[in-house]
Amino acid sequence: MSTDRTLLVTGASKGIGRAIADKALAEGCRVIGISREWPPNTGSGTAFTGFSLDLSLTDDLPGKLKSLHLQHPEIDGIVCNAGIGRFGSLEEFSPAQIRELIDLNLTASILLAREFLPAFKKRTAGNLIFMGSEAAVSGGKKGAVYSATKFAVRGLAQSLREECAGSGVRVGIVNPGMVDTGFFDGMNFRPGKAPGDHLTPEDVADAVWLMLSARTGAVIDEINLSPQKKVIQFGKSPA
Repeated sequence: MSTDRTLLVTGASKGIGRAIADKALAEGCRVIGISREWPPNTGSGTAFTGFSLDLSLTDDLPGKLKSLHLQHPEIDGIVCNAGIGRFGSLEEFSPAQIRELIDLNLTASILLAREFLPAFKKRTAGNLIFMGSEAAVSGGKKGAVYSATKFAVRGLAQSLREECAGSGVRVGIVNPGMVDTGFFDGMNFRPGKAPGDHLTPEDVADAVWLMLSARTGAVIDEINLSPQKKVIQFGKSPA
């Protein structure tokens, strides 16, 4: 299958972002992947371009995104996937840690949308998909800061959905439950190992592609995606 689409995927070097990039490439898209660092042998062929960018450095981000946009004006879809997790009681967070979560999980996505949405609106087409979380739907113990960022991303998606309704630009959000990725490395909990205890990155990539492949004029606003069972294993994971 071939397509004229060019997708920008953040956090594309591993985990969910890598699965989204691979799915889009398999469907014939061109993919521009953003990651802080690129491991060896990431991506292949002319359909994939890796772009090194630290999205947490929000003071520098507007200029960097402008440069990327000038290099690749053909981008017509964005998947804002990059993010981090940190969990604990609120008083356990330093101000710097709070700022880090907000900057990467929320501010970077706002700045990405700010850079590319005017071009999407001008061409009356485009896709903007945010990666939310089950924590964007229901807050939980020791997840106050993380949930706050994801609730905010969900509000951003809902508001931009209304703002863009008349422009031909489609906006949506995917809210996955626990996905078996390196997200939990270094944490004291992770999803269970049985197939029904966790999602896979490919599950999330399929949900994103469902949004992207909806017919023109139809919008899938939000997908809540969960494993069959909610099983959490406790114990320090390797860093």
